[in-house]
Amino acid sequence: MQTETQTEEIEIENNFAQFDLSRELMKAISDVGYETPSPIQVKTIPLLLAGKDIVGQAQTGTGKTAAFALPILEKIDLKSSKIQALVLTPTRELAIQVAEAFHTYAKHVGRIKVAPIYGGQSISLQIKNLRSGVQIIVGTPGRVIDHMRRETLDIKDLKVVVLDEADEMLRMGFIDDVEWILSHTPETRQTALFSATMPREVRRIAERHLKDAVNIEIERKTLTVPSISQFYVNVSEGQKTDVLTRILEADSNAGEAVLIFHRTKIGAANLTERLQARGYAAEAMHGDMSQSQRESVIKRLKSGQVEIVVATDVAARGLDVERISSVINFDMPGDTEVYVHRIGRTGRAGRIGKSILFVTPRQQRMKRDIEKYTGQTIEPMKLPTKADIAARRVELLKEKIIKTLVEQDLELYLSLIEEIAEENNLDIAEIAAAAAYLAGGDKPLEAAAELEFGQRSYYEDESRQQRSSGEKRTYNDEGMIRLFVDVGHNKSISPSDIVGAIANEGGISGKSIGGIDIRDRFSLVDIPAESVEQVLRQMKHTRLRGMNANIRLADARDFSAKENHHGGESSRDRIFKDKPRRKGKTTDRKDRKKPARRDKPKRAKSK
Repeated sequence: MQTETQTEEIEIENNFAQFDLSRELMKAISDVGYETPSPIQVKTIPLLLAGKDIVGQAQTGTGKTAAFALPILEKIDLKSSKIQALVLTPTRELAIQVAEAFHTYAKHVGRIKVAPIYGGQSISLQIKNLRSGVQIIVGTPGRVIDHMRRETLDIKDLKVVVLDEADEMLRMGFIDDVEWILSHTPETRQTALFSATMPREVRRIAERHLKDAVNIEIERKTLTVPSISQFYVNVSEGQKTDVLTRILEADSNAGEAVLIFHRTKIGAANLTERLQARGYAAEAMHGDMSQSQRESVIKRLKSGQVEIVVATDVAARGLDVERISSVINFDMPGDTEVYVHRIGRTGRAGRIGKSILFVTPRQQRMKRDIEKYTGQTIEPMKLPTKADIAARRVELLKEKIIKTLVEQDLELYLSLIEEIAEENNLDIAEIAAAAAYLAGGDKPLEAAAELEFGQRSYYEDESRQQRSSGEKRTYNDEGMIRLFVDVGHNKSISPSDIVGAIANEGGISGKSIGGIDIRDRFSLVDIPAESVEQVLRQMKHTRLRGMNANIRLADARDFSAKENHHGGESSRDRIFKDKPRRKGKTTDRKDRKKPARRDKPKRAKSK
């Protein structure tokens, strides 16, 4: 067995062009937002494309799926409906995850059918799918054997077999099943085995069933340090921006900076724009920026002119700024090593750092992989309430006033205050209160009553009643009301246009505006329920970029119809996702139930 060990950091290009993949795969990689291949991908993809057998030793979450999925898709014969690739996984959750990854990478390639098969799902449904023609199977060993013995899984044309997380399959008692499957596959197949560890039994399988395999070992170099406190927040995609705003307000400290990681260049630019529209000194840093632009952002970050940087992983490489107090993973990192590198940007020079990971329901496994890789527990974070935010605003205002008293010459202002008090017969304390009000800007110091994320609010029950009565009003879980604006990407509308218009003409604070979802021909925006009447009244004839905006209350049914009419695709800068359809519901014309025939009442004969 040949050996090729990776023990040091690899300097690689900022894209996947080095692999000479098809244009369709490159487009899918760009859509996903990948900028830099991981070490396992750099070493594995060329070998698999060349037809070599490999043994890849790397931790879970290091980018293994793309490392074998991209070469497999590159080699698939689109004209054949025979099974050409088999991926074995230890669990059904991983089987589903890998199958979804194949679908994501293959979306521009053509008609490629991928079928996950695992225990717990109807075998008759799986047989039906297999008979319809499948090119890639992703399955658990037990269910794969079941189909092979039933002769519903024909693998005589198999070209590639992948054993994913082989040590986990050993631990779960599947190793004999794996050997049985491999012994019934064509000898001409190519085989790739991936495992975090290499126990003797796994090594024995590699030696028995792989031919002249190249061994690739990716060693982890850096782990997190105790000086970084790690937290996570369970959020839906639609809550991310509101949660981020709360955290930024509650955790803000003078002289400290926040680094926010976004998965894609477009996403980083759009999130920066939304933060700027809400009054934050935020800047983007991504791969499309020149070196001079990047250096300018770093310089302003170090000098305190910028308090928030929204960056992609590639752009943040080598970023070393002591004043970064927090790292926020707005998007889940692509692999565990990336997480370690991300949060290592804080806690520098002996300081205490803080990292926050946003976890959507589908990303729980990745969070566990990160904890397993680092050997550290990521603690749940209690989100700041509006009362917490209000208390923090009071604290910051006090600090601002005291700092001004200490550092500034206020003689002229004292004279002005005395003059106002004497001329208007006012108490100096009242004038000071007015000055503090002006200094606080549009940030209220009182907290409105609210419920925490995940709790039911009275808006939910109210919205159900209104939907049943046909009233046009859509509430979300936070007591926000959704407005419909009939301009979107086709009119070059951006989030800052919408925030600016509502804040300036609607008369509410930009920071109180919730999620914004810009589609091709319309946009949706959440605003506080108590402000809706005022906003609709004052924005009756509003224009955005010189066009009539026609803002009204969103109706879930009306919105769904418009979405379907325009293709149903939301923009890449989507901030929240719509609720999924109820299971089994379809809009296909052939599946719609025909209304029951109604006979016309017979006309009574005149006597």
